[in-house]
Order: sequence, then structure tokens, then C-alpha cells
Amino acid sequence: MFNRSAVINRLRGSAVLYLMIATIVIYLLQNLSKLIFGADLLVYYGSKINTFILEGQFWRFLTPVFLHGSILHIGFNMYALFNIGPTLERRYGTDSFLVLYAVGAVFGNIFSFIFSPNASLGSSTAIFGLIAAQAVYIYKNRTILGNAANTMLRSVLMMIAVNLFLGLSPGIDNWGHLGGLFGGFLYAWFAGPSYEIAENVFGENVVIREKKRTAIVIAGLFLLAALLILLRFVLT
Repeated sequence: MFNRSAVINRLRGSAVLYLMIATIVIYLLQNLSKLIFGADLLVYYGSKINTFILEGQFWRFLTPVFLHGSILHIGFNMYALFNIGPTLERRYGTDSFLVLYAVGAVFGNIFSFIFSPNASLGSSTAIFGLIAAQAVYIYKNRTILGNAANTMLRSVLMMIAVNLFLGLSPGIDNWGHLGGLFGGFLYAWFAGPSYEIAENVFGENVVIREKKRTAIVIAGLFLLAALLILLRFVLT
């Protein structure tokens, strides 16, 4: 049974809500473009199309995350974002969560740019980045999470395996999924929240959140992304 209050409470004040709204509004504009102009201009100017990227249209490494090809496509991705996004946003904080989302999207489209000649679009690159971050969080905090950690980690890894298998179907950009996993894993491993148990001055065990140098991690990922893109240009 649909629980309206639970949905509102889950999304209230979250960046996930605004990402979903933005993605849905853009999808409506895509359909409006088809109705008015007879073509989806947002897809033409924003999807991952290698030829245009090679001409210098680098925004196409990010903009495809807001574009979708069908109601089923956007419905599946928004459902996944709704399920995994709010929990990760609470763990990461809004700003770091948005960086994680963007990193998954960008690296997903970079992998697709390098390994696939086909045009692609969709937020599944970012979603796979979130799933990778979930796995990293569970693994790095397995001591804090206790016995439940192994079960949780197996569940996430099974989810990844199943979705990558489904991604072998024609028309699905599995390279984008793999790139999203790669980017999400790197960001989560080096900048994601992790905790340790330490003893305070009173001899009590307390949980301490480890400090992260997020700006350095972002700079390193930016450099890695630039190098991967440059490699593709060199090999063209």
C-alpha cells in the first residue's frame, strides 16, 4: 500500500528530491520538444555522442544524467535513486553526496566515450556510482555495523552483479554502468564517511568519524578524468 507520509518524510529537504524533480521536468521538456519541433532537441544537444565530444562539447560527460529515453527508463532510475539516495545523502552530507552523484555520472560517460561508439543517456551512470558507494560504506565500516555487514555487503554485490548482467541486453550501455561503479568506488573509498572505535580520556569506547581531505580527492579525480579523456583523443 502506498504510504504518502513515508515518501514525504524520506525526501523532505533532501537533494535527492531536487535531483528527481529536475530529471522529471527535463524529461517532460524532452517530450514537449518532440511535440513542438518533431525532435528531442535536449537529447541532440545533451546526450553522450562521441562525435560531438571529439569536437569539444565536454558538457556531454554530465548532461546525459538528466536525460531519458522512455517512461520506463526514467521510472526505473528514479525508483533506484529514491531507494538508495536518501540514506547515502544522510551519511555523506548534501554537498558530498552531490559530488558523488556527479562523479558517477561523469566517469560513466567517460567509460562509454572510451569504449562504446553508441550514443547514450540516463542517470544509471550516477545510480551505479551510488551503489558502489553503498558497498564501500558497508565494507569500510563493517566493524561498526557488526554481523549485519556481511549480509548487507552480499546483497549490494548481488545487486551490482544482477544489474550488470541485465546490462548485457541490447541497447543498454554497460560501459556507462562500469564507469559509474568505478567513479563511485574511488570517491567513496577516499572521501566517503568511515568510522573507527577509539578510547576517550575516561576509558570509554567512542565512535569517531575519520577526517577526509575531500578537496584533494576531487582534484585527483578531476585529473584522472582529464587523463582518460585525453587518452581517448590521442587514440582517435
